[in-house]
Amino acid sequence: MTDAQQIHPLTSLRFFAAFWVVLFHYWPALATTGTPLLVAKGYLGVEVFFILSGFILCHVYRTEVETGGFAYGRFLWARLARVYPLHLATLIGMGVLAGGATAAGFAVDPNILSWESLPANLLLVQAWGLAPTAAWNHPSWSISAEWFAYLTFPLFAWGALALKARPLVAVALAAIFMAGLYAGFEALAGRPLTLATIHWGALRIVPCFALGCALHSLWRGRAGGGRGQAWLGAVISGAVALIAAGFGLSDTVIVLAAGGVIFYLARLAETGSQALSSPALTYLGEISYSIYMICVPWKIVFVNGVISLLELEGEQLPIGLWLVLFVGVIPLAALSYHLIEKPARAQMKLWPSLWKGRAPSAVDA
Repeated sequence: MTDAQQIHPLTSLRFFAAFWVVLFHYWPALATTGTPLLVAKGYLGVEVFFILSGFILCHVYRTEVETGGFAYGRFLWARLARVYPLHLATLIGMGVLAGGATAAGFAVDPNILSWESLPANLLLVQAWGLAPTAAWNHPSWSISAEWFAYLTFPLFAWGALALKARPLVAVALAAIFMAGLYAGFEALAGRPLTLATIHWGALRIVPCFALGCALHSLWRGRAGGGRGQAWLGAVISGAVALIAAGFGLSDTVIVLAAGGVIFYLARLAETGSQALSSPALTYLGEISYSIYMICVPWKIVFVNGVISLLELEGEQLPIGLWLVLFVGVIPLAALSYHLIEKPARAQMKLWPSLWKGRAPSAVDA
């Protein structure tokens, strides 16, 4: 995505979504009793990522789809360059860590080195029900779900275009579809779709991605009501999402409210507001993918290392060490972003142009 296309508050929001997911994963390592409901709902940070993906991809590509200039192959290669290098790096890293720990005589969850699950992980289809176990770097299941959405993106874009003259209808249909799918899935499967990972993870992204596309249609198709209205909408949507999560209310309500936050933050940016647009927050949003992808490997290394070194009982840490674990993921993610994610993405985007012997495209999504 080029600088002109970037909506800075939404980039920053990615960090808060990653922060919520990290809290969800790290809280069990803290020596405390009970988990606050707001933290327990942290798995819904992934839903925020999914809605953002639908919104941003429509923001960048919908005009190309509408005018017939959409290059599907170029789009898929750009998306693969965005997610695959770090996915591959963390997968290999988890394999090396697990292999080294096994060789040193430490007990390792056998699922981490599930060779039967390796092909699905390498092909990014592990969240399509094609991996027998949750293996290797488990958070990558959501990248597999994203890949499913990328492959089917033209369908979402065409659906949004079909209702571009009636964006409120598009948002209402997306909300109804989400509520119905969540209720139907839980009735049939006995568990929420929002907790699905390697089984049904590809389905989990569909209602969120559709909502993101519909919200983009509303943002693009209807004039805003000014900065005050955008602020009010963002505050109310955010308050509803936080209160609903804090009281453990319906995931549907929380996710729809999160969609409202995304919509009104985009409205704020449209008015020229600098809310959530500081360089520091924007940078944290840019490294959010690295935060998400390395949070579990870092937790495994840190918790097991500290417990072995200090001979602690159990798998929980005192508050001081837990804060080191929690805060430490940010500088590690920055290293990952600058050493792996960003340069590998740039290099992959050069390859098609080099193969064809022409100058590289300026498109960066």
